[in-house]
Amino acid sequence: MTDVNQEQVFEQVKSALVELFEIDEADIQPEAHLYQDLDLDSIDAVDLVVHLQNLTGKKIKPDEFKAVRTVNDIVESVTELLKDN
Repeated sequence: MTDVNQEQVFEQVKSALVELFEIDEADIQPEAHLYQDLDLDSIDAVDLVVHLQNLTGKKIKPDEFKAVRTVNDIVESVTELLKDN
């Protein structure tokens, strides 16, 4: 996955949220909060990290994911991760 843009990453994150947690696609907006708006918990966040690691082939450090609060935070983290080749 080279030359990945945030739009592509957002689509991947959105499909992961729908697939893994059966969240309504309409609820998944960049500004949506994972815990308050999408009702995820810390276990769900770990599942999401594992899924994204498998998708990207990149190791995501738990520390990097601690600051993530919104869907857009995930998109930005993954986009940065993919730039670091």
